[in-house]
Amino acid sequence: CRQERFRAGNRQLSSALPTMAGWFRRLLHKPKPSSAESSLDAGRSASSSPSSSSSSAKSSGSSPSTSLARSVCPAPVLASDINASGSARWAKSYDVCICHSDVDLELVEELVSYLEGQPESFRCFLQLRDAAPGSAVVTELCDAVQNSHCWVMLITPGFLRDPWCKYQMHQALAEAPMANGRTIPVLKDVDRKDYPKELRNLYYIYMALKEKSFRQIRDTIVR
Repeated sequence: CRQERFRAGNRQLSSALPTMAGWFRRLLHKPKPSSAESSLDAGRSASSSPSSSSSSAKSSGSSPSTSLARSVCPAPVLASDINASGSARWAKSYDVCICHSDVDLELVEELVSYLEGQPESFRCFLQLRDAAPGSAVVTELCDAVQNSHCWVMLITPGFLRDPWCKYQMHQALAEAPMANGRTIPVLKDVDRKDYPKELRNLYYIYMALKEKSFRQIRDTIVR
C-alpha cells in the first residue's frame, strides 16, 4: 500500500512539473520594451522640450526689449511741472487769498497791486474782483480758501465786526492742517487784547509801515 501511494504521488508530481516549468519560462521570458522604443520615446520628449524652451526664450527675450523701450521714452516735461518742483504754491490756483472787510478795500487793492507786480507774478484772489457773479457767497469763500496756497487775514476793527471775515478765517484754519498753505495774520489798528483767540498760536505781521509789511507778506508767501 505504501508503495502504491508513493507511486501515485510521483505520478502527480511528474504531471505538475511541466505546468510549473511553463509558468516559470513565461515569467522569465516576459517581453521588455526594446532599446529602440525607449530611445524613440526619449527622442520625442527631447524634441518637444526645445520648442517650449525656445518659445519661453522668445518671450523672455522680448520682454527686456519692451521694458527697455518703455523706460527710454521720457514723458513730456511741462512748464507747470518745472514751476511746481520749485514751490508748493504752484499746486494751487492762487498764491494768496486776501480776507478783508469792505472798509479796508483800498488798502487791500494796494497790497494786491504790489504782489501782482512782483517778479514772481503772484496770483491773488480778491473777492470783489474774482468772485463769479451770481455765485453764493459761502461757495465763493470756501472755493477761494481751498484753491489758495496762503491766506492773508487783514485784521482791522472792520474785520472783527464782519461775520463773513470770521467765517473765512475759520475756513482757512480748518484747511491749514491738510494743505501746504499758511495763514498769515496782519494786524492794523487792533490792540493785542482784541487779537482773535483762534489765531493766537500763529505769528502775525503788525502793519506800522505799509511798504515793510508788504515785503514781509511777499517773503512769507515765497518761503
